[in-house]
Amino acid sequence: MSEISSAAFADSKPHYRILDGLRGVAAIMVIWHHLFEAFATSPYDQKFNHGYLAVDFFFILSGFVIGYAYDDRWGKMKTKDFFRRRLIRLQPMVILGALLGVITFVIQGSEMWDGTKVPLTMIMLALLLHMFLIPALPGGGAEVRGNGEMFPLNGPSWSLFFEYIGNIFYALFLRRLSTRALTVLVALAGTGLAAYAIGSFSGYGHLGVGWTLGDNNLPGGFLRLLFSFSTGLLMSRIFKPIRIRGAFWISSLTIIVLLSLPYIGNSETQWMNGLYDALCTIVIFPILVWLGASGLTRDRTTTRACKFLGDISYPLYMVHYPFMYLYYAWVWKNELTFTQTWPVALALLFGNILVAWLALKLYDEPLRKFLST
Repeated sequence: MSEISSAAFADSKPHYRILDGLRGVAAIMVIWHHLFEAFATSPYDQKFNHGYLAVDFFFILSGFVIGYAYDDRWGKMKTKDFFRRRLIRLQPMVILGALLGVITFVIQGSEMWDGTKVPLTMIMLALLLHMFLIPALPGGGAEVRGNGEMFPLNGPSWSLFFEYIGNIFYALFLRRLSTRALTVLVALAGTGLAAYAIGSFSGYGHLGVGWTLGDNNLPGGFLRLLFSFSTGLLMSRIFKPIRIRGAFWISSLTIIVLLSLPYIGNSETQWMNGLYDALCTIVIFPILVWLGASGLTRDRTTTRACKFLGDISYPLYMVHYPFMYLYYAWVWKNELTFTQTWPVALALLFGNILVAWLALKLYDEPLRKFLST
């Protein structure tokens, strides 16, 4: 999920509560997207289609909150301290997601999708690589599911791989750029991202790329990160709030609609979906972040909703997919439809929210507190 987590703000700086809440809304939309993947034969016929764009939204949020939290602190903070903070904030959930991935993979029978049994040594190698965010090579022994994922025990970890790259790039290079130079970088990256999407370099006319080292996924993932993270950072430097009421609810509804639409066009008009993805990422998402940062939570209900959604957003993103693998295996083995499985899908959604909250309270927060002392 990307900077799915909140950055560690300076003690004197307030949180952007609405941005926390929007991050949680987008994380829930990722779950719905993954639930409907079980019933699609290709991106063209997936009914709940654009949840993958949540990652671009996360990357913009990441650049914004990291710029806000750290840009004015480098005289007081060393680069190694920044990296230590980021490791403490991100890595515990990466490890937990990998461990859950091992457990569910064994429950599933330690088999690739084609039924080939995977030796325990390869499962342990996949776990070791995953814990250090070292991608598995497509077709290699550690690529234990056989569908080309960088991190086959917990697929969404690919975005954390890029999140770390974004953090490194920020600490060593981006933070040193002038606002004008950063604007030029954003313009160039946006042009490249639009060309990638509209030109269908993914093969399907979408930006759901970065999760594998195969095909054109890796350059696509770098383009997504470079544009979105840099845009968020630029916004943090030039941000001036505007007066808006109901920012959380307006932005949440917009995110839900944008990420739930089916594929735009078909296999003959892939450019249409690519254009949609480009417009969402390059134009609409930055506006939503601006609105979210401008708005205030003026009632207890909204404040509590934003806090809860923000708290669980990163754990939810990192723990849900191992259970999706089990769901996929059950659906495909029994050739089930969504109509037949919707109660299980709902249970999976709310069950993952519960697991995420428990992971936050019993594992993530205590461990981060211990590591920070």
